[in-house]
This record gives sequence, structure tokens and C-alpha cells, in this order.
Amino acid sequence: MWIAITRSVSPAIARCELTHVERAPIDLGRARLQHTAYEEAIARAGCRLIRLPAEPALPDSVFVEDTAIVLDEVAVVLRSGAASRRAESDSIAGVLARHRRLERIELPGTVDGGDVLRIGRMIYVGRSGRSNEAGRAQLGRKLAPFGYRVKSVEVTGCLHLKSAVTQIAPGLILVNPGWVDPGTFGDLDRIEVHVREPFAANALLIGGTILYPAAYPRTRERLEQRRLAVRSVDLSELAKAEGGITCSSLVFRA
Repeated sequence: MWIAITRSVSPAIARCELTHVERAPIDLGRARLQHTAYEEAIARAGCRLIRLPAEPALPDSVFVEDTAIVLDEVAVVLRSGAASRRAESDSIAGVLARHRRLERIELPGTVDGGDVLRIGRMIYVGRSGRSNEAGRAQLGRKLAPFGYRVKSVEVTGCLHLKSAVTQIAPGLILVNPGWVDPGTFGDLDRIEVHVREPFAANALLIGGTILYPAAYPRTRERLEQRRLAVRSVDLSELAKAEGGITCSSLVFRA
């Protein structure tokens, strides 16, 4: 059984943080409808949903992935590199405490969950504007007792590591080689995004199903050519807030 924590879209989302995309009007009603369809797709993929209410004072709070990472042995409550987002972790921690032992990243360390990619016992942490070396070092110390190795990864041109690379099957990653060096991930097999779809490397793998943004049909075709099970989800309004398909859920094993 999988669990997915989600949070309703904040009515203040138009004031979201932006780094690599230009600000554009966000249709709140449409964003909420798309988010509901996203939750339904996650449920169909096999997750039990824990839906949290919107946070009117926290514009980016729908992006719950950034607040924590959850492993089988422990959950680590993170400290965002964006000061305006740090209050988002409080309510998530309360939910996670019912499922896992908690650890926390403390300042001056910062880590966003979007910068954390787990592949087996390896935890890759993007060096970005949101996650720093002090945060990576803390994460390494907290996870070492459980047999995890933490490695820093250079990221350029995008907000988070998982904007540039995600795992889409055992031993297989989806990657934008312009934003992260595929050689960082050793001998893992890879699919590269279509050159016209630079944001297309963010995919959400749940069991054997890949939830994938409808906005990237050329890259989706590459996934389907490998006989991967892909389910399209339209998140075009949340993409205006620099959100990818992994950003709006925190998925872990029950």
C-alpha cells in the first residue's frame, strides 16, 4: 500500500515563488480542478490519499514534496531554501509523525524535497538555489545509520534536481542532459527528453505506473516506445507556478 499526502491549492498561489519561469496569470479554479484530477490519478495508481486543506497564507503550499522526504525507516522534515516556504513543513510533520520517526534539517542547512532523488540506497541531492551543502551534510549524517549514501549533484538551468531527472523504472531514469550530467548516475539506463521539451524530465513513478504531464507528448512517445505504462495528467496551471508532476504529492509506502 502506498500513501500520498496532498494539499489543496492555496488561494494565494498567484504570489508563488518563481525562479526560472516568467510570471503568468494562474486560473485558480482551473488549477484546483487539475489538482483534483491529479489526486484521482494518484489514487488510481494505488495510493491512499491524505488530503490537507489549503493554506491561504502560504502561496506555494500545494507543492508538498518540498517539505520532507520519507523513507521506509525514517522521515526527514526539510528546511526550504526559500524563507517564505519554511512554515509549510509544520502541518506535514504532524501527519508524518503518525507514520515514521522524524528527523529535521536545521539552519544553516537547507534542502527542498524537489532536490532529493532516491534510487535504491543512494540519495542524490541537487546543489541548487534551494538546497545547500550544509543541508546535504546534515541529511547524510541522519541517513547514514540506515545504510543510505548521500551525494551532491550539480544542477543548472532549473529549479530542482527532479526538474532535470527522475526515475521511471528500476534502473531507468528520464533526464535532461542540458541541466544535469547523466554520468552522475553511473551505468543506469536513461531516456533523454525531447530537445523541444526541456521541462519534460519530471515524472512520478508509483508502483509500475508513471504519471506524466500532458504538456510533453514528444517525450511521452519515447517512454511508450519502451513499453512503459504512462498516464497523462494536465497540470498546466500549476506549471505556471514552477510546479512539476512530482511536486504536489508526498508519496511513500504505508
